[in-house]
Amino acid sequence: MFYYVLKYVLLGPVLRLLFRPRTEGLEHVPQRGPAIVAGNHLSFSDHFLMPAVLRRRITFLAKREYFTGPGLKGRLTAAFFRSAGQIPVDRSGKEAGQAAIREGLGVLAKGELLGIYPEGTRSHDGRLYKGKVGVAVMALKAGVPVIPCAMVGTFEIQPPGQAVPRIKRVTIRFGEPLDFSRFAGMEHEKAVLRAVTDEIMSSILALSGQEYVDEYAATVKERETGQQGRRLPRFRH
Repeated sequence: MFYYVLKYVLLGPVLRLLFRPRTEGLEHVPQRGPAIVAGNHLSFSDHFLMPAVLRRRITFLAKREYFTGPGLKGRLTAAFFRSAGQIPVDRSGKEAGQAAIREGLGVLAKGELLGIYPEGTRSHDGRLYKGKVGVAVMALKAGVPVIPCAMVGTFEIQPPGQAVPRIKRVTIRFGEPLDFSRFAGMEHEKAVLRAVTDEIMSSILALSGQEYVDEYAATVKERETGQQGRRLPRFRH
């Protein structure tokens, strides 16, 4: 219930007024039935701007850290994300990927929309990174279409590390649904999962116009952080 209060009364109208999001291809999102909306992830604002323009409720798999913060602020943040339809997922450990897949399949089994960022994390530099295959596993196991989505301009309004977004117009593009029924029953084939994921990322790329990097975002971020650390000056005592 509170999801719809946020969407139509509290948060949604404010977001639409401030950022005046342009929407393209909204007709590609099915009006009923389960489907996956797979998008690029450029900004913390993505979590709120995409749901604000959709006619249906969408549930995202969100990192557990949003739900475990300390103190009053942490409890309020957790309550907000739960009310907004976000599901906490632990992204650490060997079972993290399987847990996320189980949660996602549960959403789809109820005939709902599931929102996924295949890159697995926000882009730290505005480029589009290699997608993880969890989205392909869910699409094949559930037998549902995947609607590619591109957030355009959200990196500029709120890049990582910026708490308050700039007020600037953004664009949200939805592509034609991708049908992977030809791969039914092949969700355990690594080559198939990679091919399906790459097709999804290619569709997102065509909508977003970003530069593509054929590496995982977390890997590149870790490498660049390490290089910056090695460049720091050393002082003798």
